[in-house]
Order: sequence, then structure tokens, then C-alpha cells
Amino acid sequence: VQLQASGGGLVQTGGSLRLSCAASVSGGTFSRYGLAWFRQVVGKERECVAATTRSGGSLYYADSVKNRFTISRDNAKKTVYLQMNSLKPEDTAVYYCAAKDQILTAGVLTLPREYAVWGQGTLVTVSS
Repeated sequence: VQLQASGGGLVQTGGSLRLSCAASVSGGTFSRYGLAWFRQVVGKERECVAATTRSGGSLYYADSVKNRFTISRDNAKKTVYLQMNSLKPEDTAVYYCAAKDQILTAGVLTLPREYAVWGQGTLVTVSS
């Protein structure tokens, strides 16, 4: 599977953006994947901001984005989204989508080493 992220850009504090990550895989296969959005700032470790299980029944949000970001998936479109509202300058980062085939595993995955497939990253810049 390959992932293609899009939707980043420049936005003012308090604004919104929606990131998309499209997968090049059959729809039936896509539904097996746990999905996540990570972000990384130069000099810092990559952190998970949101993740979902293959069913979408369990979600994870980093404390810093709770009640502002929403992860969702559309298995028919083979796409995972990250809706980002009330953006802050500290949200500025390169955002990466990631996928892990969870046919044999369960639970929300939040560590970079748990994910096998990564998108190319999309830059989000929040101006103050």
C-alpha cells in the first residue's frame, strides 16, 4: 500500500484545515488497516496526534489536540482525514499519515515503530 497526504498549508491562528490521506489499495484491504496522523518538528521526535483502529471504534488523541482535531476514515474512498480546528502556532509541523495492517492485531497504535507504511508528509504552518 502507498499513502498520499494532502491538505497542508498556511493558516492563521484559530483557523481550520483538513488533511487527507489517500491509500492506493483495494477497499477491502484498506478496511484492515489501523490509521494514524503523526507530526514532526525539526529537532523533535515524531508524535502521534490522532489514531484509529481498523473498525474506527477506538480513537486516540494527544492531549494537545483533544477537542480540536478529529480523525475519521472513509473506507469506500480509502482515505483517512484529520480535521484540525482552532489551530495554534504550536501545531506548526510536518504531518504524516501512517497505516498498519491490523488483521492479526487489535487496539489503537500510537508509536511510530508500530506503523509500516507512511505518507510523504504535508506541511502545516499556523501564523500568529
